[in-house]
Amino acid sequence: MEEQTQIFGIRAIIEAINAGETIDKVFLQKGLKGELFSELETVLRKNSINSSYVPVEKLNRLTRKNHQGAVAQISPIEFHDIETLVLNVIESGKTPLFLLLDQLSDVRNFGAIIRTAECTGVDGIIIQKKGGAPVNGDTIKTSAGAVFKVPICKVDHIKDAVFYMQASGINVIAATEKTNNTLYDVSFKAPCAIIMGSEGRGINPSILKVVDAKAKLPLLGEIESLNVSVACGAFLYEVVRQRL
Repeated sequence: MEEQTQIFGIRAIIEAINAGETIDKVFLQKGLKGELFSELETVLRKNSINSSYVPVEKLNRLTRKNHQGAVAQISPIEFHDIETLVLNVIESGKTPLFLLLDQLSDVRNFGAIIRTAECTGVDGIIIQKKGGAPVNGDTIKTSAGAVFKVPICKVDHIKDAVFYMQASGINVIAATEKTNNTLYDVSFKAPCAIIMGSEGRGINPSILKVVDAKAKLPLLGEIESLNVSVACGAFLYEVVRQRL
């Protein structure tokens, strides 16, 4: 399994990126120097590939092979182009429904959301290139294979996706507690994209300033928030209810 999901070694990773391999994230050894390592860092920046610097012990846990201070995770899926996807959905004649995920960090939440998205007819999921959970084995397992059925797009910034959706005639609705409106006060019958925030921070405040509407789930107990995948499911099934 390791050989199918990882590339290890600095030169091998550089060559894989230049060959167009879909790299989800690269782990780099903290403090490592050298001309080849610097070349890898440059290639990662140029291609906007998510990376993080970790202790060598982390790399040793990822693989027993001679990693030379760099291990890349290969994405098991091909990511879609957002402009092509949105255009195809609009031209199909159906009422678009998209999901924007603002830097979710937990792969199991990610997988659970993908599974619910597939069950509720979501046309595509948009994530940010950096800062979010990767598409890996845990994502696949938790999604029950739905990751291969729902198109997923990567963008430089979620705000870019917001602006593109709005320019395409798609209302962008933020799932946030920072509003007096519940999801039952909002119409989801028109073309729409729902934004879900990260587990700890929620939706970035700069994004909340540019959305078309905000909505929250009514919470009747003492706990002030729901798990993001559960909240997402509630929103998506309200869309289904209104559109049936």
